[in-house]
Amino acid sequence: AGSFSLLLTAVDAAGLTDTLKGPGPFTVFAPTDAAFNALPAGVLSSLLADVPALQNVLLYHVVGNTVYSPQLYDGMEPGMVNGDTTTITRDDQGNFLINGARIVTADIYADNGVIHVIDAVLIPPQ
Repeated sequence: AGSFSLLLTAVDAAGLTDTLKGPGPFTVFAPTDAAFNALPAGVLSSLLADVPALQNVLLYHVVGNTVYSPQLYDGMEPGMVNGDTTTITRDDQGNFLINGARIVTADIYADNGVIHVIDAVLIPPQ
């Protein structure tokens, strides 16, 4: 869609391209390039240099089944592919947030699942 070049670069650097092109089903919370650019200075380059950490961060953006926006609800705690859980909430305007990142575009259908565009990079709990 033109705004995910940094995500695609990170997925490739982490060796996850074939995995995410696999049969799924997957739900991917996809940060935009602007979301990656909003990370503190040096964070993205550090992640790109540390493949296990990069894989952990990227897989924290993926659910191992298909979750469409009508299935989302305030307080939902989906399990992410990296083994952690996250929390879905709603803001005062009714937007869904995943760990504070706003879902700006929901339900982009893919052959192996669905993509929800988010405005921030999710960082797994330590």
